[in-house]
Amino acid sequence: MSANVPELLDAWRMVAARRCFDGQVPLSELTRLQGLVADTEGQCTYALEFGRDDILQVAYVELTIEAALPLICQRTMQRFLLPVSMKQRLGLIRDEDEESALPPDYEALLVPEDGNLHPLEMVEDELVLAVPVVALAPGSEAVERDWPATEEEQSKANPFAALAALKKQ
Repeated sequence: MSANVPELLDAWRMVAARRCFDGQVPLSELTRLQGLVADTEGQCTYALEFGRDDILQVAYVELTIEAALPLICQRTMQRFLLPVSMKQRLGLIRDEDEESALPPDYEALLVPEDGNLHPLEMVEDELVLAVPVVALAPGSEAVERDWPATEEEQSKANPFAALAALKKQ
């Protein structure tokens, strides 16, 4: 983690001061992401910008994340890098009832009672959500092929042939 980003931030003080932070973290430090990627080579660059919406006065943190996640393509079984470039605005709420008051382009982030946020956990959460369910490398072609039955399979007796004979009676 970069030296200028504290491990723990007081969300409400950061919003009042309109603080901004930027940093880098190796993918190997993001433990929850490790089971979803092929390996942990590379790093993630991120920025956090705290503020308050000018119109609705909603407290938020805006995350900007740039990374290349190493994944295994499920078509080719080859490693590839999935580029991740995202900007996400998280509305800071104290309890779940406040979520309905957020503008439609905000995602809710429930701030603990002590007001402390872990920047790396927020970054890791967004990266985990960015991993596709089925990883497909860009440009990989779908396999469109007929798999006809072999002669051996065709020569085997049909287990339902006896039922066909009963039906004819």
